[in-house]
Parts: sequence; C-alpha cells; structure tokens
Amino acid sequence: MSTALSLLGITVRRGPTTLITDISWQVPTGSHWTVLGPNGAGKSTVLKLAGGWWYPTTGKVDILGHRLGRVELARLRRRIGWVDPRQRLGDYPVAELVLSGITASNGLLPRWTPTPEEEARLEELLQLTDMAAKRDRRWSALSQGERARTLLARALIHQPDLLLLDEPTTGLDLPGREKLLRVIDELRARRPELTTVMVTHHVEEIAASTSDALLLRDGRILAAGPIGTTLTAANLSRLYGLEVELQQVKGRWFALCI
Repeated sequence: MSTALSLLGITVRRGPTTLITDISWQVPTGSHWTVLGPNGAGKSTVLKLAGGWWYPTTGKVDILGHRLGRVELARLRRRIGWVDPRQRLGDYPVAELVLSGITASNGLLPRWTPTPEEEARLEELLQLTDMAAKRDRRWSALSQGERARTLLARALIHQPDLLLLDEPTTGLDLPGREKLLRVIDELRARRPELTTVMVTHHVEEIAASTSDALLLRDGRILAAGPIGTTLTAANLSRLYGLEVELQQVKGRWFALCI
C-alpha cells in the first residue's frame, strides 16, 4: 500500500516554544484518520505540516510522494483539500463559492469560465453535500452547518488526493453535526482512493467510516493505529488525564467521564 503522508522524526519549534517533539507518523493512501487530543496537544501543528503550510524544525515530511522543501508548493496544494470552519468567504452564492475553489479565489475570477466537466462536478458535489437546493443562497444567509458543507464541497471541487479537515464540526448543533458526518461517510464510500485526516476534540465527532486514530498529548504521540485498537478507554484516560468510559453504538463512539 502506498503512503499518502509521512512524518519522520518531526520536531516543530516557534521561538522558545516546542509545539511537537519527535513525531513519526505514516498515513497509507485511502486511509481515514482522526487526530484527537486536548488543547495544546499539537493537532493543528500536525495538520499544517500535512498541508504543506508549515515546515518542521527538524525531520522529514513527505506529502503525496513529494518531500516538503523540494517541491513546488502551489502545485502540491492543488492535490490537497482543506476544510476549516473558521474560514470566512465573500458574500457570494453557494455555487460560485464552490466553483471558486478551482481557482483558489474568494468568488469567481473575472473572465474565468468553468469547463463542462467542472460544472458537472459542481452539481455532483452540491448533491453530495445536500446543498443543491441552496445553490443560489449567499454566504451571509447560510447556517453554520450549511457553511460547513459549502466549505467541504469547495475543498473537493478540484478533486484532491488528500483531504484535511480541521475540526469541521465546530459550532454545529446536533443535526448539523450529524448531517456533516454522514456526508463525510458518503464521500469516503464514493472515493475509496481518497485519503482523509480529520482533527477533532471529541470522540462523538468521529465519523463511522474512520479507519485509524492518532492520539496526541503534550506534542507527542500517545498512540496511533487502527481505530479499533487505538481508541480505547485506557488510551483516552491517559490522553485526558481522567477516567473515561468509552461506548460504541452503530459504529460511532461516545465517551463519558467516570
């Protein structure tokens, strides 16, 4: 199995602060990871390395077969989709915002016209994310959940090989969260070759289709591997420093403090 993402001996320092220490992590192509840990554990740092936005202080990062520091970043990032619910787009209709992901612009560029294939992909993604009926609704009129699904469709419009999701359910109510997680499950079923990494704080936000888990604490790996053997009550108790009971219902996980 090929490797979509490889971090080897990674340490990241910013000034006097060490954010992560000696991280080594392999992400096989087509796998679906959750990155879990408390605040300050290093989750966002790892994701920024995976997207080619940050460079390590020491160590090697390979993304989609290319060594970070030896590849043209603009071309590499065309193969990476990024979803961050904190992103704010211009007040344009949903369809325009999704299409603008092709040109990495905020709204459609003047004198730019999508191809018939890109238009067809737009329609497919609007259906997938349940946004087809809201294609003409502007960003300012969208709910938080609708914005999250619009950002997901936008990240997918250029057909990335690697999809990175930075706490995509932040700020969503229960229906919004569940709808987004169902969309992620459906996406993974439709594109088995796609590799995904999703950062979250809560096990309840882990999609049922997730294959593997990376647990981070204090900038180091506490555990990593198949989710069935990595996401355990014992590991979660160590991760958060308190006694945790873990339950699984219909492929989803729920944690309770004892």
